[in-house]
Amino acid sequence: MSLQLHRPDGQGALRPASQSGRDWRTSLRSRRWRAAAMRNTEMNPTRTGVAVLFWAALGALTFALLLLGYGTHFWR
Repeated sequence: MSLQLHRPDGQGALRPASQSGRDWRTSLRSRRWRAAAMRNTEMNPTRTGVAVLFWAALGALTFALLLLGYGTHFWR
């Protein structure tokens, strides 16, 4: 089963809409200025090494904060 769009054919029946060969990227282009396709800035993944370093540093900082808090009896 597919989800096709159906349009009236003018005689009271419905017919599947013709699928145009348009590329979905054309909708990302500015029709006014005929600019090039816009880049998807969310698809620039972080390098694995940088991500691991970030989470390791965040974990070490959290651990140090907990040690400092319990060591100075701030949290009892």
